[in-house]
Amino acid sequence: MSIGEMLAATVPMARTLNLEFRETTPEKAVVALPDQGDYHNHVGGPHAGAMFTLGESASGAIVLAAFGEQLSRAVPLAVRADIAYKKLAMGPVTATATLGRPAADVVAELDAGQRPEFPVAIAIQREDGAVTGEMTVVWTLRPNN
Repeated sequence: MSIGEMLAATVPMARTLNLEFRETTPEKAVVALPDQGDYHNHVGGPHAGAMFTLGESASGAIVLAAFGEQLSRAVPLAVRADIAYKKLAMGPVTATATLGRPAADVVAELDAGQRPEFPVAIAIQREDGAVTGEMTVVWTLRPNN
């Protein structure tokens, strides 16, 4: 099962919005939100809440790709998030997430008995490439013990 399939199976909101997990690697996650009238706002574009969920889902996908081997000893949790809506989003939008710290540094903190925090940066774009939103989700790996 791919990370996208796993997220769609275990996160009901990802299924509800019909998110498409296009690329998921430890270096980058790309998730798309199709244009769906049920999730439009008052101006006919994707609702801000749907775009937030898109960005958070992309961040979760890269976290699982980068730290999946740590799941037996730690649980990834979102700590906080910040989003800026830059331009009007219309039609389908895509979120691209990248880690803000080297994964090896995060794992080293976990190995040292710490609860590491790390940012994930997300750019949300329209089909024409314009960035309509920028988001940061700070994640932690909470040790199981």
